[in-house]
Amino acid sequence: MSDPPTPRTGAPVPVCPGLTPRERETLRHIAAGRTYVQAARAMGLSPHTVDAYLRRIRAKLDAASTAELTRLAIALGL
Repeated sequence: MSDPPTPRTGAPVPVCPGLTPRERETLRHIAAGRTYVQAARAMGLSPHTVDAYLRRIRAKLDAASTAELTRLAIALGL
């Protein structure tokens, strides 16, 4: 089964246990080195929403920092 496409780009988002498609998309943007504002613009969201997604992602993946999230994203193939 193929990964679901992202709403904005149509590119597939790898499946990560416990994360919603939007959380995976957010994580992919941050792991690519984008700021919260850049990720928000790319996703059509506010920076506050991106921050909220990242707080939930950190809790779900038990990550303490954005650097750790980036490391996990790379390990997950995002």
